[in-house]
Amino acid sequence: MGRNKKSGKLKAVILAFLVIAVFSAVYVYSRYPLKHFGIIRANAERYGLDPALVCAVIHTESKFRDDALSPKGASGLMQITEPTAGWIAGRLGLAGYDYARIFDPELNIELGCYYARWLLDRYNGDEDLALAAYNAGIGNVDKWLRNPDYSSGGKSLDYIPFKETRDFVRRVADARRVYGVMLKLAGRYL
Repeated sequence: MGRNKKSGKLKAVILAFLVIAVFSAVYVYSRYPLKHFGIIRANAERYGLDPALVCAVIHTESKFRDDALSPKGASGLMQITEPTAGWIAGRLGLAGYDYARIFDPELNIELGCYYARWLLDRYNGDEDLALAAYNAGIGNVDKWLRNPDYSSGGKSLDYIPFKETRDFVRRVADARRVYGVMLKLAGRYL
């Protein structure tokens, strides 16, 4: 009789653990969606990026909404402006490029990944600088790097003066940690 009682308690504990795990997973996936992963993975590989970083940028920029529009004129999953998209398309030699297709996940993610890689190369792999430039523009980041109030050595930023950009860099880092765990856990299924 004592053995059955212990077995019943163990089953109850396991069931409670499973219920908590399922509800936790549902909560995380509802807050951190993951769409278009095949496109993300292919472009992350093509441009030498961590797929979790790409997911984090998309999450922060658009919450994975293909049709996202910003008040500043950025569009799509990775929130790319028309001038930036045109510049990237020219560098990639995309035949028949048209900004009207910016909401196409394949095009948007390819342009965004190319740009993220280009920024990382420009800033010697410094992700914070690349992300700050992705959000605030290269001109602002270069100006901040020359300003001793924001950069003590001109190689990294001690302080990002735009709150929106500070928050963007922090939110991408936070989301990257979540997507890193999600992708690791789901690795063999993706």
